[in-house]
Amino acid sequence: MMTLVICLALLNGCCISFCRVLNGRLSQDTSAFYASFWNHVVGFIFLSFVVYFSSIVPVKTILDAPVIAWLGGVMGALFVALNSYVLSKVGATLTVILVITGQLLTGVVWDAISNGVELTPLLGILCILMGILVTKRGQDQKANIKG
Repeated sequence: MMTLVICLALLNGCCISFCRVLNGRLSQDTSAFYASFWNHVVGFIFLSFVVYFSSIVPVKTILDAPVIAWLGGVMGALFVALNSYVLSKVGATLTVILVITGQLLTGVVWDAISNGVELTPLLGILCILMGILVTKRGQDQKANIKG
């Protein structure tokens, strides 16, 4: 069972990255909010069919959704729009690394609030950020030499 869950998590990560690339490409041709709009319209239609045909969530539950559910939707839409914008500016690899680093940083902050600050996770995030900085400087220097 755990192997299946791990495989599903890895597949989900691949889907997220692929979705980011597709939305980033659409964003380059249009705008970040246009790409986000279509991502959410198509997602809404898809999930509506899934819910309708599987009867997983009764309609009354949807209408009585708590505020936190609505906030999650807003954060999700903002996430897609920001990813579409950033990806079109810095590329897929750097966007993914920065987003994952932001997720790690948020996780460390939440854990620090709950359990106290631990130095090791903060140092790990600092190493990731330094790696991004070194990589970006190398790319900039290479571009200056060619240009």
